[in-house]
Amino acid sequence: MTTNSQYIVQKLWNYCNILRDDGMSYGDYVEQLTYLLFLKMAHERTQPPYNQPSRIPEEYDWESLLRRDGDELETHYRHVLEELGKQEGMLGLIFRKAQNKIQDPAKLRRLIVDLIEREQWTMLSADVKGDAYEGLLQKNAEDTKSGAGQYFTPRPLISAIVDVMRPEPGQRICDPACGTGGFLLSAHDYLMHHYSLDRDQKRFLKERTLHGWEIVDNTARLCVMNLFLHGIGSDEGSESPVRVADSLRGHPGAYFDMVLTNPPFGRKSSVTFVNEKGREEREASVIVRDDFWTSTSNKQLNFVQHVKSLLTINGRAAIVVPDNVLFEGGAGEIIRRKLLQECDVHTLLRLPTGIFYAQGVKANVLFFDRKPASPRHWTERLWVYDLRTNQDFTLRTNPLARRHLDNFIACYHPQNRHQREESERFRAFSCDDLLKRDKLSLDLFWLRDESLEGADALPPPGVLAASIVEDLQAALEQFTAITDDPGNGITLNGK
Repeated sequence: MTTNSQYIVQKLWNYCNILRDDGMSYGDYVEQLTYLLFLKMAHERTQPPYNQPSRIPEEYDWESLLRRDGDELETHYRHVLEELGKQEGMLGLIFRKAQNKIQDPAKLRRLIVDLIEREQWTMLSADVKGDAYEGLLQKNAEDTKSGAGQYFTPRPLISAIVDVMRPEPGQRICDPACGTGGFLLSAHDYLMHHYSLDRDQKRFLKERTLHGWEIVDNTARLCVMNLFLHGIGSDEGSESPVRVADSLRGHPGAYFDMVLTNPPFGRKSSVTFVNEKGREEREASVIVRDDFWTSTSNKQLNFVQHVKSLLTINGRAAIVVPDNVLFEGGAGEIIRRKLLQECDVHTLLRLPTGIFYAQGVKANVLFFDRKPASPRHWTERLWVYDLRTNQDFTLRTNPLARRHLDNFIACYHPQNRHQREESERFRAFSCDDLLKRDKLSLDLFWLRDESLEGADALPPPGVLAASIVEDLQAALEQFTAITDDPGNGITLNGK
């Protein structure tokens, strides 16, 4: 992040601390900034040297806010949010279901006049604006109480994944669980910095390359604003690159050359309903789709099937998955078997713990290419890079940095992955050997874990506790899945 970006983030964030005294959360603050920044930038583009017509009605524009003060400002601001939420395209999506969370008119006035009005945001480069907004999103993710961390993938990991995937001009790239837009932004930056794009290619990149789905309204709003500040999409009535929807519910009818995604960490899809006694109950929601290999309520397994379904023939995917996707039986085994046959599942990156805001998560990145129908298995060998064993990362004292992934990128050999060589942390497993494993488990490791060799080598108590909680939660969810299935013959408490 540039010095200018850091200055802007710090300036905006310092004011957040004032608003937090009124009970406003980090997430609420970033949301209000999103609305006001958009209005200010839309106003700036109507001024010289741009002189562009504005899609925002005059009675709801930025100057209408500057002209008001006190209770009149607070009331008018609420009307602005409500009316703009009815618009089409990116404008309507950013203001969709928007509400004013700043109850003190004096503080709202100060945010508008003293902080946002004083900057010429349109004059700032896309890198500065984008970096500043990304900085705010990261600070929001660091607020563990907000739960926003589940929508924020570590940027060094995203950067490394995009570097080995090497997107190309003219490709259509999708993230079906896009969160705040990290993968889409990184792919955009890669294309901008690695190619000399002509005018048509730049327009394709701006308007047609990137596609995302996000189920949570507020997160989708942050994502769209993040993309917009980086110069992606347009507020001039065009279709938003992000759709607010549950992407698992059905195939979108479009196919993509590349899918990059880190789906939510929760394993089980469920619906909440009120029973006849007026109490809330949760019921497993099994996704049934004709284009899936099998039906399951495991959200992560469904995302693996969904990602495969989104790819064009020879399309490429990188998906972050928890460990249970690699070894779970039943539907998990069926999906892994089909994946090895119908796709070239060529690389698995075992991620260290301590890099996600959700504590104790054990995750991996699975890389595969979709292939045409064939009687034989397309996967010949799976290369596994172990970045987990004997690695100790924490969010605060030893966060994951891009340099920690340099060796993985070198071993991946993105120039020609058919010229790889084994190393201490990088090994190949033949498809024949994988097919012989119990439940076709892809939970592969070979390095000796030094933390198991003595009490002195054990990780800190907090890391151990988080790992135990993760394992217990996984076991509990599996037991719950069994007992919730009416077809398994299991009865509890005589019922």
